[in-house]
Amino acid sequence: MSAESTGTPRDVRRPNIVLIVSDDHGYADRSALGTPGVSTPNLDRLAEEGATFTDAYVTAPICSPSRAAMMTGQYQQRWGATWFDTADIGTEPTIAEHLGKQGYATGYFGKVHYGPEGPGDRGCPPEHGFDESFYGLAGQSMGRLHYLTHSEQAVDEYGEAAKPMGVQPMWEGREPVECDQFLTSAFADRADDFITRHAEGPFFAMVAFNAVHNFCWQLPAEELEKRGLPAFEDWHPGADEYIDWYDGAISPHLANGRDYYLAQLELMDQQVGELLERLDALGIADDTIVVYLTDNGGSNCNYGNNAPLRGTKYTMWEGGIRVPMLMRWPGVTEPGSTSDALVSSLDLASTFTSAAGLTPPAELDGQDLAAVVQGASGHGELHWDCGWQWALRNDRWKLSWCDGKSQTATEISRVEHTDTGDGLFLTDIRTDQGEAVNLADQHPEIVDELTRVHARWCVDVGLPDPRTR
Repeated sequence: MSAESTGTPRDVRRPNIVLIVSDDHGYADRSALGTPGVSTPNLDRLAEEGATFTDAYVTAPICSPSRAAMMTGQYQQRWGATWFDTADIGTEPTIAEHLGKQGYATGYFGKVHYGPEGPGDRGCPPEHGFDESFYGLAGQSMGRLHYLTHSEQAVDEYGEAAKPMGVQPMWEGREPVECDQFLTSAFADRADDFITRHAEGPFFAMVAFNAVHNFCWQLPAEELEKRGLPAFEDWHPGADEYIDWYDGAISPHLANGRDYYLAQLELMDQQVGELLERLDALGIADDTIVVYLTDNGGSNCNYGNNAPLRGTKYTMWEGGIRVPMLMRWPGVTEPGSTSDALVSSLDLASTFTSAAGLTPPAELDGQDLAAVVQGASGHGELHWDCGWQWALRNDRWKLSWCDGKSQTATEISRVEHTDTGDGLFLTDIRTDQGEAVNLADQHPEIVDELTRVHARWCVDVGLPDPRTR
């Protein structure tokens, strides 16, 4: 792979690009799907004006490795990023670096979490291609950002709890900044300003909300009052042990948990609407690609709903890796259309570089979604591998394997209250997207064939043969 390749320029109009990424958004949690209590009129608008991908996937059931692949367009396993303890963004060129060399203004506004990043590390937006940025380093705070407060004073007040509660100052470029604005609004406001200043284009704005990641009770006081929801206290040392407090702060033990989650989702959707309206007001909506997706499946921790899919974040069940994905691209996507092609977050880099007038670099693992929505087939197969669990899917079959007795699986079951499964599981995914029936014993020849296919992929990306684990 070449870290210098940026593709070959082509003579095409260069659209603006807005990529909106949420955190742990449940597959069923859009009001257009009829899920009770959900209010997402602006995501619904995006779907009505663009395309919905029903079979869209990310490359990992957790955030850090998933985000690394999303940003680079390559399977993160190529540089050894398989789980939290090995995740990082790698050294391959990012979407922002490709687009920057094509004359795009680039801005990042939101949560950053590629691994245990620190100021100045490759994982910080200024170090992987973004001209402007306002962000929080979730890798310094157990993967989360506090929704309401970020200051040195808060760090002092929280003490030992500052890290798990994520109250550290935010970052603007390479400088720390304090912020006591509700983060969902803060991220959208910064993106709005960036878009307004660069309206003549072309620009690439990435908005990475920390919503709807736990801890969703961290809502503005006026929102709690309006919704009749009680305040819930963050963890403070001395009250009890953190892990015991955490267990009471997530599903299934947190009273009003689903209501907090739905409130965060609704407030995020409102900010998506503000951004869409800004594009309208500036007269650039027809010249702008807007993509929405989330970083992994909905989580039991915060009451996300992945129906009709089985499983949650952390697992290789569909509920861990299949995600909501919407794309509005005037002149390319048919309004209100739906595609069941096999697509991936890997495709964003190929799609955006192609739209910007580049021939997508050969090392990318994705495809151009413009071709897919215009009738081209999707991926022939997709792969996932975290070491202790793996899966692959083609158009019909999905094979997954998990060492359910491993320390990681045991800890996830205990702490996150979700079932990872154990052993091989074969599904006819076109007829059984809920993965209710294991067909492995009925079709050993398909299990063997798909295992060999995954083994070849492992060789390609540098992982051990799955048959030896």
